[in-house]
Amino acid sequence: MAIAGRARELRAEGRDIISFGAGEPDFATPESIVAAASRAAHDPANHHYSANQGLPPLREAVADYTARYSGVHTVASEVVVTNGAKQAAFQTFAALIDPGDEVLLPAPYWVSYPAGLELAGGVSVPVPSTSANGFKVTVDDLEAARTDRTTALVFVSPSNPTGAVYSEGESRAIGEWAQENDVWVIADEIYQRLVYFTDVAPSIVAATPGLENWVIINGVAKSYAMTGWRVGWMVGPEDIINAATRHQSHATSNVANVSQHAALAALTGSQDTVEEMREAFDQRRKMMHSMVSGIPGVECVEPEGAFYVFPDVSAVLGGKYKTSSALAEGILEEAGVAVVSGESFGAPGFLRLSYAVSKDEIERGVTQIASLIERL
Repeated sequence: MAIAGRARELRAEGRDIISFGAGEPDFATPESIVAAASRAAHDPANHHYSANQGLPPLREAVADYTARYSGVHTVASEVVVTNGAKQAAFQTFAALIDPGDEVLLPAPYWVSYPAGLELAGGVSVPVPSTSANGFKVTVDDLEAARTDRTTALVFVSPSNPTGAVYSEGESRAIGEWAQENDVWVIADEIYQRLVYFTDVAPSIVAATPGLENWVIINGVAKSYAMTGWRVGWMVGPEDIINAATRHQSHATSNVANVSQHAALAALTGSQDTVEEMREAFDQRRKMMHSMVSGIPGVECVEPEGAFYVFPDVSAVLGGKYKTSSALAEGILEEAGVAVVSGESFGAPGFLRLSYAVSKDEIERGVTQIASLIERL
């Protein structure tokens, strides 16, 4: 957000700034979804409070969606609709984590997980991964980090910021480890349909039939270009869902009814636009990865999901820019391109670049970054 704020300042000064910082699709929300929201806005029934847990038809649709794309069969009573997947994560932590409980965070990780855990009184335990293993942790990595205070594992596939996708076998091994050690699995599947070597990312819950202690987090933001509509959900055991619903009743009451109707239209309508966006992201992915990998001194693992590349820039640090954070600032100020530093994700020495932008912006932006790095 700091990078985005500075980018806005520079644009206001007349600078031509290209942003690779955004964690959201650059597409408009599909028109059929907007039309459903418009109809809902004109219905007085939606001008009032509604159920804290979410509109019943939407919870039913989420249950069906979870069965279809995650392979996990559930019912509406095991769903709570939230103000985006971020609130779902925060409420999951609030429901599951007691003060002092340790939660394993495979690193690099999304920036809001440690903050949410801290608010819940939990302790974040980063579990490092490397580019050599595709930014994926193993059972051995997790076991080495586990203590008698370990309560949960945050499992994200596809990953933000790396784009790593765990295979079904890799997911099953980790799920079985969690089951054997009574560790809750919090599966963030918000990017599950933005994958490029398969139809959908395997769900760790479906891959591990014996897994009992789990929560799935998801939403419409990424796959349907609906980040601004703020609709997510958590799916899990009824006692956890009930606790999260009570928490939500005091925090935000219900998600805006118009947004819920928009999400219902997204889940139950044509899925053609999801595939169209995925194909566009795939083309941009290949383009950005190829260009970034061609910058001298920069190494970049090919992402398999989401819409980010996460290059290792450690080899070009040490002169004018000693950290990836400083390099990110320099790229913005000198090259006119906004990127996010790896420090934000628990991975110093890396940068995150979003390819949820046009091909023209990718070509111009990466070229400008390369020119700056080649002068170091």
